[in-house]
Amino acid sequence: MITAAESSVKKYSSNLKLNFSSIIAMNVGFFGIQYSFGLQQTNMTPIYSYLGANADQIPLLNLAGPMTGLIIQPIIGAMSDKTTSRFGRRRPYFLIGAIICSICLFAMPYSSSIWMAASILWILDAGNNMTMEPYRAFVSDKLPSEQHALGFLTQSFFTGLGITLANLTPGILIAAGLIGLNTRSANNIPYTTYTAFFIGAFVSIGSIMYTCFTTKEVPLNKKQVEEIKQETGGVIQIFKDIIAAFRVMPVTMRKLGIVYLFNWYGMFIYWQFVTLCLAKTIFHTADSASDGFASAQVLTGYVNGGYNVVTFLVAFPLAFLARKITSKRVHFLSLILGGVCLISLPIIKHENLLFIPIIGLGIAWASMMGTPYAMLAGSIPKDKTGIFMGILNMFIVMPMLLETVTFKYIYRHILNHNPANAIYFAGMLITIGGMLVLLIKNTNTKSKI
Repeated sequence: MITAAESSVKKYSSNLKLNFSSIIAMNVGFFGIQYSFGLQQTNMTPIYSYLGANADQIPLLNLAGPMTGLIIQPIIGAMSDKTTSRFGRRRPYFLIGAIICSICLFAMPYSSSIWMAASILWILDAGNNMTMEPYRAFVSDKLPSEQHALGFLTQSFFTGLGITLANLTPGILIAAGLIGLNTRSANNIPYTTYTAFFIGAFVSIGSIMYTCFTTKEVPLNKKQVEEIKQETGGVIQIFKDIIAAFRVMPVTMRKLGIVYLFNWYGMFIYWQFVTLCLAKTIFHTADSASDGFASAQVLTGYVNGGYNVVTFLVAFPLAFLARKITSKRVHFLSLILGGVCLISLPIIKHENLLFIPIIGLGIAWASMMGTPYAMLAGSIPKDKTGIFMGILNMFIVMPMLLETVTFKYIYRHILNHNPANAIYFAGMLITIGGMLVLLIKNTNTKSKI
């Protein structure tokens, strides 16, 4: 059955094909967004631990990401659909978001308490979420449907590159002899963390500004502008539009929501507990003041950086494979591989063998960050792209929100307060998510690049 959303796609589908260099330029800003995200992935659990947090407090302290994503992304996405400023529809939002991110990245290492760090994280995630969906809608606006797979998997490439460099920065600084492994400030946070966050602040705003100056938005025609200006209701109308979009969302999007429930709950567990797991399985410590724990934080950077190296190496091959065997099959195989490899991580007792989970996670992460958007983009209307991309992100953040309020009890009463068990559990969830991809039907048959 064709939904109202799917039937209106053709109305706004006159975009011309872009050359490869233009697609690269329009996605450079995503590098800065993901550099910021990579710093959060690897460093927030250690920062909370340095400031005195217990392991079972970690999920609740990471509530900022899912809550701000749940609230901000669909609202900002809907607002960007209706924006007619001379600066563009989408660009004002991701530029303002990048400025907020940069300020918060600079401030984060100066946190003097757990709740100060958590408060800054709320503002940082608000900035990231203000940036994210208008940026995805921007890519969808610019590209015809046959280039969606390439466009969104190019974002996967920059996701991998940005998170890789964010994660490797502390290790590079230590290897170069610029900063000692365990040299710390008065708040117990290593100076490597300070430097990485300072670099992230400049990268975040710099890459977004590059895209803003090099890539123009697709201008609205006079009829589209008049239609937007004639709409009334203000903020109330935005919420009405979001509710209406829920009612007519494509079947593909509904079934992706079920897949997302498992794979994003699992990924959120992984990001929160990987450092604690590596500290236990590789360095045999749970003491956040020890050199072993600091080494586990650096090793987490290498692991997260490593799987993101794989992500940007396989992003374009996955786009080619999606053209050959469909995006659905690519996503299924990628998630299964990622889940199984993640289950192997706590078994490994020597850091040189961590390449095994790194490879699987990298392939799964590349697919998570690009393939679902390619599966969906051709079935949603161009004039409502911001709303639908925001709703799709709600399917990401709702599992994360669920994890923050439920996993504390799972960790305490089922997983025996063991971070290795948490990683096993995460791998199982991602594997289940992969199997659920098979339930998705009527997706775009093949993604053309």
